[in-house]
Amino acid sequence: MTRPRTALVCLADTPWYHVVSRCVRRAFLCGKDHYTGRCFEHRRGWIVDRIRQLSAVFAIDVAAYAVMSNHFHLVVRVDAERATNWSRDEVLRRWTQLFDGPPAVRDFLAARSDTPTATTLHVIDQLAEKYRSRLTDLSWFMRVLNESIARQANAEDDVTGRFWEGRFKSQALLDEQAILSAMTYVDLNPIRAQMADTPERSEFTSVAERIAELTRAPSAGSPTTVRPSASPSSAESAADASDSADMPHGETRPASLPKQPLMPFDATARLSAAIPFAFCDYLEVIETAGRCVRPDKRGAIPRQTPRLLERLGIEPHQFITGATSLMRQFGSAVGAPRNLTQLCAARQVKYLRGMAAARGMFQRKAA
Repeated sequence: MTRPRTALVCLADTPWYHVVSRCVRRAFLCGKDHYTGRCFEHRRGWIVDRIRQLSAVFAIDVAAYAVMSNHFHLVVRVDAERATNWSRDEVLRRWTQLFDGPPAVRDFLAARSDTPTATTLHVIDQLAEKYRSRLTDLSWFMRVLNESIARQANAEDDVTGRFWEGRFKSQALLDEQAILSAMTYVDLNPIRAQMADTPERSEFTSVAERIAELTRAPSAGSPTTVRPSASPSSAESAADASDSADMPHGETRPASLPKQPLMPFDATARLSAAIPFAFCDYLEVIETAGRCVRPDKRGAIPRQTPRLLERLGIEPHQFITGATSLMRQFGSAVGAPRNLTQLCAARQVKYLRGMAAARGMFQRKAA
């Protein structure tokens, strides 16, 4: 049964989500078109840049991404608490960096009136709260991302019409096991598609970006401790398209937006908005799972189980299976059986697809 997006993306359940968006008819609109011979690989770079820009605008951190030839994956965390702490002016500046907003907002930010009337301030306050809500809305994040890429690609091809097959698909990640499974699934996408043979050669993925950062600046610190700048003043703004007054800026404007770094790793739990693992452990899991899913070495599972799998109580053999078919095995949520059961009760449904997979993957068998 089709469920509304508000039921599938609920911050009361979890702030973590795995998101997928596909090109219309699953055409290779971001890869090489074998019929015409044209190559659209550069559009994958557009998507990565736009993701990083919007992460700096919204209160949404990106933990993992993979941009393929006809779809892309994201693992994100919505930080509602951060948006709550933004001032009214901060929210308005973020919003108007991508969209003009109504004249009252533009005049207020430009300080064209020394003493705004009480009525004007009331209207401004109402708009700020509406924008604040949208800055923590995953649907708005994906709407702005997909619409801007579609406009840019259609302009390049001199065509009109749909670029994406629909809005987007999402899976709630209910616990650390689900987060690790989704991130591994996302970062290994190019390897499973035989587009790369190692994580560091997987272009347009978060794991390749993190490894490249270590290679470029090994003395600058480890991704386990670096926190992306949450300072909003340089990374402001977000989007609207429904209000007639909120018309988007020209296509030259997004290029000037700053880009937010990827979400940091922190196994110590000292950072509230961080991936709850050590980066070295995550790389070990990626390397192990990657070797197992390569076509020429399928089934060559190493004897040594990665420490992170042991700590989270994940069955290694089932984890390898999950790292290749997360979208097929699970429905709108991923997590341990007890967490899926709790989500069933919260959503008032009797069943969530993936319970059997969760029992196999996230419950260690007795020795």
